[in-house]
Amino acid sequence: MKTLLKNGTVIDYASKTEKKLDILIEDDKITKIEQKLEVQADKEIDCTGHYIMPGMIDIHCHLREPGGEHKETIETGSKSAVAGGFTTICPMPNTNPTPDSAIILEKIITEAKRVNLCNVLPFSSVTKGEKGEELVDFKSQLEAGAIAFSDDGMPVENASMIRKAMIEVNKLGSFISEHCEEKSVSAGAINAGAIAEKLSVGGVLPEAEEIMASRDIVIAETNNLHTHICHISTKTSVDMIRSAKQRGVKVTCETCPHYYSFTVEEVLKSDVNAKMNPPLREEKDRQAIIQGIKDGTIDAIITDHAPHAEEEKAKGLAKAPNGIIGFETALGATITNLVAPGHISYLDMVRVMSFNPAKLLGIDRGEIKEGKIADLTIFNPNEEYVYKKENIVSKSKNTPWINKTLKGKVKYTIVSGKVVYECC
Repeated sequence: MKTLLKNGTVIDYASKTEKKLDILIEDDKITKIEQKLEVQADKEIDCTGHYIMPGMIDIHCHLREPGGEHKETIETGSKSAVAGGFTTICPMPNTNPTPDSAIILEKIITEAKRVNLCNVLPFSSVTKGEKGEELVDFKSQLEAGAIAFSDDGMPVENASMIRKAMIEVNKLGSFISEHCEEKSVSAGAINAGAIAEKLSVGGVLPEAEEIMASRDIVIAETNNLHTHICHISTKTSVDMIRSAKQRGVKVTCETCPHYYSFTVEEVLKSDVNAKMNPPLREEKDRQAIIQGIKDGTIDAIITDHAPHAEEEKAKGLAKAPNGIIGFETALGATITNLVAPGHISYLDMVRVMSFNPAKLLGIDRGEIKEGKIADLTIFNPNEEYVYKKENIVSKSKNTPWINKTLKGKVKYTIVSGKVVYECC
């Protein structure tokens, strides 16, 4: 099978390429990249006015299966992911049962292969049942197909245990993705401050994130280990990680589009659809996140795609579960709020949404080069659209982007040479 992509602008961070090129795909690989390719192909896609980037990689999302299929399944989540331009996604292990054994991991991987839309690389939990009491068998979990480890949503509170886990996992060439939340100061619905007081709901202190992040940075620095910090949201977190990196600490981190797109003020507009953990913060934090992406402190943009049924979100701000869906808005939110205002370039966008995530995971993806697997995201950078609830592909609809205008629309998603999504 030959597929020819004509007249697209290739954006590749690895080679610092940003120019109009044709791409020939044969079966699952890129075989030729030239300015003008005149070859016979089974399928030709006119990419005039479109950009072609390495397939986007989401190293932190939630597919809910097994146990939460009323919110999302591996199949519906994969459909949502490719509609958003993602070619590889990494579901977190807070499912029921938890993928703390080879048997559960293999079931997830088998179902993802049956769906056969995007690469699904699941995280294993760090502790059995995410209870923070007993470590999983890291070696056997990696052998069963785990890409890395996290007790996402349930931080490992015992410092001795997380230290031991980090040492063992680093020896195996993998890493732990830490949900940083000091539970003793994290009770609440939204960010602590005037909005929480106005709405008479509990406020989540920013220290909840920062205390735990600082602990893991200390463990990483003292023991020369790599640690990865999940979805950072505060200025202090950005500053701590930047300083640690300058000292040579092996710390990496991620953030989400909602942290550079909104502040806690969005809760007044979107109510429960703007409730997540960590919560939306203040303008100073939003600006710090933008600067952290710009200067390389923040390594990856992730979605933290967290689907919830409408009846669950209808419980009100104090009781509704945390989380919003994010696959289908990540590219548009990034172009709208980072690229279009001039904070970062398209090459920078590829760095944090494709190149760096691939390097973190240790997978041979994230660049456009002859001989590489053809995982590609094709988008129109200038197309504006209103994100409508009725057009959401995900099984759940919990998002603050409903009825908002976004710039940058995914037109095609290609995984291993196969067009798995095509926009109208």
